[in-house]
Amino acid sequence: MRKITLLFLFSLQCVVAQNYTEYHTGSSTDVTTNHQPGACLMGGASEHDNAMIWFLNKADGGDVVVLRASGSDGYNDYFYTDLGVTINSVTTFVIDNAAGATDPYVLQSVANAEAIWFAGGDQYDYVSYFKDNAMEDALNNFVNVKQGVIGGTSAGLAILGGSYFSAQYGTLTTEVALSNPYHPRVAIGENDFLNIPYLSNVITDSHYDDPDRRGRHSVLLARLATDNSARSFGIACNEYTAVCIEPDGKGYVYGDYPAYDEFAYFLQANCVTDFEPETCVSGTPLTWDRNNEAIKVYKVPGTNTGVNYFDLSNWETGSGGEWRNWSIEAGTFTSTAGANPLCGALSVEDFELASIKVFPNPFEDTIQISSEKELLEIQIVDILGNSNRVKLNADYTIDTSSLSSGIYFLKLKTDTTVQTFKLVKK
Repeated sequence: MRKITLLFLFSLQCVVAQNYTEYHTGSSTDVTTNHQPGACLMGGASEHDNAMIWFLNKADGGDVVVLRASGSDGYNDYFYTDLGVTINSVTTFVIDNAAGATDPYVLQSVANAEAIWFAGGDQYDYVSYFKDNAMEDALNNFVNVKQGVIGGTSAGLAILGGSYFSAQYGTLTTEVALSNPYHPRVAIGENDFLNIPYLSNVITDSHYDDPDRRGRHSVLLARLATDNSARSFGIACNEYTAVCIEPDGKGYVYGDYPAYDEFAYFLQANCVTDFEPETCVSGTPLTWDRNNEAIKVYKVPGTNTGVNYFDLSNWETGSGGEWRNWSIEAGTFTSTAGANPLCGALSVEDFELASIKVFPNPFEDTIQISSEKELLEIQIVDILGNSNRVKLNADYTIDTSSLSSGIYFLKLKTDTTVQTFKLVKK
């Protein structure tokens, strides 16, 4: 009987152990450090060493946890010894299922970490195992409460955006996406998983140069713009390129340009009133042209020192890059030279257009509107497309005390027109 009991207990331990595999390098004693927040998006091939040094330095000698759904301990020695940055430990968890992701020991390790890295693989594994459970809570707590640095490559990059391509029905090629933006494989999750600063309304993509994913990514933005009636945003990296986002919103781009064509791309639906695709319906090739300026893209070469950047706090300020216009006509993708859309290029004088006047600008806690026509709808949208419906008071003022400082778009609809005003709150 005792042998049978021991055999049963051993079998039970094996079943539990099969939910994840752990690889540990370094100290087993937890440490507390002066870690810093940030996010690192790596394009999907070999990691750029200087970007990874940036990532490890954020941990300030603390503990690094690597989460993956396949593979083994490839990051352990690389992080612990190869980059010359002193850290306390590296622990890799190869997660097999949701039970492994929510194991109390795994969750505690995530909570104790100062840096978390997602490896590549199949992003739907990460979505299936980590979303809508205690691991999702632990990751968001790590980012927004503990304020640790987080990052990932390939599939690990793809899940970092507030919106994401889930790969629930398999991979998606540019050809399939452009031919039918509502093909089942155009599977998108929206603001229901990770909440990382500056990425809340951004959809990310990797392996941008091999294969060419510009068209596919454009379709994802088109879907978001169509389904939500809000401007959409994206960040993408060529395979050997990384974007490292500082707490102030500046995303510094690492790569080996000019020796290699290594770029990061920052995409946004153009900041015009009619920004949505002309044709984005099931079974029909996408048309999103808008005078050849549907998507404004800042293309930034990645350098060994990461000197070039794009500012995600305003989506218009950058260094070292060039603006491009992307458009799609009946499923055919086109890229041409472009210019900064200057979405936040504001005058401090009052706005006046047709019969509507909005003032002051900049504003503080109140916006005053003067209109000769009845206002049927009022909406305030921030720079990332977050929409806020507001109430117009009897004296034609809007209470904006709940809004944080930044750039906003005030949309006013009458029976004949829709007018958009660019405003800034002090």
